[in-house]
Amino acid sequence: MTPDQFLLSLQKNGPASVYLFLGPEPYQRERCRRALLDAVLGPAPEDRESGLTRVDLSEVPLAAALDDARALSLFASRRVVWIGSADAVLPRGRVATAEADENGDAGDAGQLSAYLRDSTPGVVVVLEASRYGFEGEDKAKLERIQKFFAAIAAHVEFRPFSPDSARTLAQTLAKKVGLQLGLAELALLLDATGGDASRIAVEIEKLHLFTGGARKVTADDIAALVPDAQATTIFALVAALGRGDRMRAFEILDTLAREGEYMPLALTFLATQFRMALVAGEAGLRNASQIQAHFNKLGARMWPERARQIEQTVGAFSKSKLERAVGKLFEADRALRDARPDDRIIMEELILALTAA
Repeated sequence: MTPDQFLLSLQKNGPASVYLFLGPEPYQRERCRRALLDAVLGPAPEDRESGLTRVDLSEVPLAAALDDARALSLFASRRVVWIGSADAVLPRGRVATAEADENGDAGDAGQLSAYLRDSTPGVVVVLEASRYGFEGEDKAKLERIQKFFAAIAAHVEFRPFSPDSARTLAQTLAKKVGLQLGLAELALLLDATGGDASRIAVEIEKLHLFTGGARKVTADDIAALVPDAQATTIFALVAALGRGDRMRAFEILDTLAREGEYMPLALTFLATQFRMALVAGEAGLRNASQIQAHFNKLGARMWPERARQIEQTVGAFSKSKLERAVGKLFEADRALRDARPDDRIIMEELILALTAA
């Protein structure tokens, strides 16, 4: 089930006896953890202290953790036993797997099945496997964990936020605290945080404290407070180059230089933007939605705002001008690697070349 389905089920049906929390996404997992603790133990700190037990399977066997869940407490009528590093219980290698098969019900899987048949009333057990994700090399490992814990009916999957869901979350959190965040500034925030939900929540809180909710958040606020936000200034430089606005491009370059931007890194962002624009133009992609879908299909994860920036670049540059720009970027990259008096001079020459009539 999804985190939202878990929260709805918790509200309507109350907690199950055993849960398996899967996936590394921290924001939703923390949200669900707090809701579960509130539902089982209540908000009082003393009840949390006496009713919550933490166990790590990298240090304690699963059988011992389940014995703890079976034990009655004199101090808490309701308990939560939170078992971390659930992946540590998996058999390691062929020999370990064969031994586990020979042990049958005497192994960890058998211990878990026995507990599920006769779980302790008033006790909720959560097995947490947050080490592996749902894609790439992690996928097969996560599937092994799911298979091992298949007897647990309630699996909650914590997948990374999609670009659209990250945007919705940011808008919801901003509205909740009364933060005045425009669409352009929202796009900068999403790009600077990489759409990471936990970072979005932290940065929105920082921006709210900084502005006091008394004024609208500016791009300068985000650049000053949000780590990696300087990268978003590169996109403003691309936009200025796309419009042929030489003066604005020089102003942005001056900002990057004053902020200590590493010019080869800035050039890398520029080159990536122009190459993507060239690919989009050759593929005949007409709008931001098509551009986003095309690159996501190729495995290059793209945010809606980035797709719109590429759309603007494609609209501003003809194919021949894009090809010329990529060539100039290559020459600038080579020049930055040579002995030179000043990286900024090379970047200024690049701007002059790309804004030439």
